[in-house]
Amino acid sequence: MPTHHETKRLPYTAQQMYDLVADVARYPEFLPWNSAARIRSRTPIPGGELMEADLVISFKVFRERFGSRVQLLSEDRRILTEYIDGPFRFMRSTWEFRDAPGGCEVEFFVDFEFRNAILQGIIGVVFNEAMTRIVRAFERRAADLYGRAA
Repeated sequence: MPTHHETKRLPYTAQQMYDLVADVARYPEFLPWNSAARIRSRTPIPGGELMEADLVISFKVFRERFGSRVQLLSEDRRILTEYIDGPFRFMRSTWEFRDAPGGCEVEFFVDFEFRNAILQGIIGVVFNEAMTRIVRAFERRAADLYGRAA
């Protein structure tokens, strides 16, 4: 079961980073291996919104669609994602955004396991590099949207 946990200080507001990560429909524009995104539904909930979305991940010869339930807790600037259907045995992730001097602190955690042992083995080999590339893609996207840090 690969897990990844990372906390970063970034020169953007917590709200800017929350908005960037919450914009799931735009992920194919900048995230590696994400070839498509579709929002199934959006429902207001106390403190935010519940979204169901599909992402298509393309990695080498594999192309898999998976669905997830995303709690966009805008009041707390937290995003909680849980797996609905697709190639995983399970998947969950959390994003937390806090204002800090000179910008914000972003905390990211993901834990998942694929059903397919071959795919799990391939991901296991490159997992840390893949998670680093994904987090860096969000950082580059923030720089593109909000301006480069000085």
